[in-house]
Amino acid sequence: MNPSDLLAQAPSLAAGMAAAEHSPDSQLSQTRHRAALVAGWNIAPGSTVLEVGCGQGDMTAVLAEAVGPGGRVVAVDVADPSYGAPVTLGESAARLAAGPLGPRIDFRFGTDVLDPSVDFPEGTFDHVVLAHCSWYFASLGQLRDTLARVRPWARRLWFTEWDLTPASEGQLAHLLAVLIQGQVEAAGLHGEGNVRTPFSREGLLRLLPEAGWTADGGEAVDTAGLQDGDWEIAACLDLVGSDGLLAVLAEPVRQLVLSQADVLRAIAKPGGNRALAAYAVTAR
Repeated sequence: MNPSDLLAQAPSLAAGMAAAEHSPDSQLSQTRHRAALVAGWNIAPGSTVLEVGCGQGDMTAVLAEAVGPGGRVVAVDVADPSYGAPVTLGESAARLAAGPLGPRIDFRFGTDVLDPSVDFPEGTFDHVVLAHCSWYFASLGQLRDTLARVRPWARRLWFTEWDLTPASEGQLAHLLAVLIQGQVEAAGLHGEGNVRTPFSREGLLRLLPEAGWTADGGEAVDTAGLQDGDWEIAACLDLVGSDGLLAVLAEPVRQLVLSQADVLRAIAKPGGNRALAAYAVTAR
């Protein structure tokens, strides 16, 4: 598909998502972001794609549009179909499955590619995609093992994630919210948020060779218009504001987290906080 054609399809793809009924503008911005990514990824019609960490299918829908009727997207996620709000993963998948993209998509929830029972023949997929899911991994070791596990299955890796290096002062609140959540997780308080193991772009580039991949390209990705900064700030403040939740942390860690939360409240806006930039890395 021509890249401009894929971008032109973003409104119709967004409208086909279950979450569009609750937040149509947010869904459109999320879909446009992913369409812009895939438009530069050289995924030809008829391709086979493995998507790891598919979530509600924001990227899955775009990938399914890119591969066309002759292609296939296997979308896996460790989460249960009942996970997510206000729309669950299962509800979102059911909406996509009932639409024109449904025959091209194979959703597999509750699926961990590190489970020995999950296996594919060598070279099954033309591409493997991880898009804005890697910070949810429990550790960098788990991410490394996952990238190593899928290495024989696919010829090309497309990876995108938020960039910890802020490009402007307006992104500092998003950065601080991410780092606080990462510290809480690292200290042993495990939640169900989107941020468990934040790491830098440089950290990924150090990890890829250990998993058998060779990076052969990368670029910064504009995130203007995305609401993730506001979402993560709210999630962070909910986390540290929960009565007694931080009590399990060592006192020095708890006080450090609370002090950083004070700074976050001081610099965050009520809404419209600018999201961090993202980056995309390709590897073979």
